[in-house]
This record gives sequence, structure tokens and C-alpha cells, in this order.
Amino acid sequence: MKSITVQQLRERQGVPLIDVREVDEFAAARVPGAINLPMSTLGGRLHELPEGAFDVICAVGGRSARVAEALQARGYDVTNVDGGTNGWIAAGYPVER
Repeated sequence: MKSITVQQLRERQGVPLIDVREVDEFAAARVPGAINLPMSTLGGRLHELPEGAFDVICAVGGRSARVAEALQARGYDVTNVDGGTNGWIAAGYPVER
């Protein structure tokens, strides 16, 4: 499974970011531009995933790693963000609320 750091995520351009945290977590703080598709509902929403490569993020990287593995097994070009949203915030990067 491919993964990147929050520092690498900040430098990426043009790659959609899917946040698999729950709605309340997403509403509290998120990486700017992230799209919320909670892990708990993702199975029925695969049609909403972007075409081509995309990144997945959660709070610290555990849920998104599981999602990335499952999606990769289905043929998606997906990259996990190690450290997650908490790592993004800890690095002092801007968030949307």
C-alpha cells in the first residue's frame, strides 16, 4: 500500500483527498478541500469516489490505511496519509471547519 506524510500531502496538487472519518469529526476540523465519505458508509458509496488517483485520510492513519488496503484490492489507485488529520493539525497546517 502506498502512503505519504502530511508534509507530502501539503505539497500535492490536483489529487483528490477523501476523509473517511465520521461526519462529526469532519465537521470539527478538516484538511482544506477534503471530501467526507465516512468509512462506515463507504461500502454503499463507492460510486462517489473520484476516478484516477486519490488520497485517503482519517484522524491518525489507521482507518484510512484499512480503507486504502480494501480499495487497492478492488483496483483503485489510492494512497494513505500517515499521521492523518491530527498530524496535519500538529504540523500547524491550516484547517477548514
